[in-house]
Amino acid sequence: MGHRRAERHWPDVEFLDVALGAVRTEEREGYIERLEAFVEQHRARLEELLRAYGPGSRPASHGRYALIGRPETLVILERMETNPFGLRAQGEKELEDVFLGDLEFAWGPRIRLSR
Repeated sequence: MGHRRAERHWPDVEFLDVALGAVRTEEREGYIERLEAFVEQHRARLEELLRAYGPGSRPASHGRYALIGRPETLVILERMETNPFGLRAQGEKELEDVFLGDLEFAWGPRIRLSR
């Protein structure tokens, strides 16, 4: 397990903390259930994302898309769909922009004008 640490660019907990920090206080009650519903709703899209960009894929072999396949990715993707501006504001404070940008690209376009 020791050699895997070098591949990681951040502590596990930090990214999850940032993602959860984008969940507004009034959204916290029932958030786990909403996250589960998000996963069900987007299951095919999530599976495709994992296949195309996840560990073992060609894009991942270049050291990019490092978030894909990690548990906190679900929270980040849910936030991208629900509150992208909140996530960006949180992210610009603490996240490496490139990882968030890669994840946004891999997840694909959302209807940005709808909000």
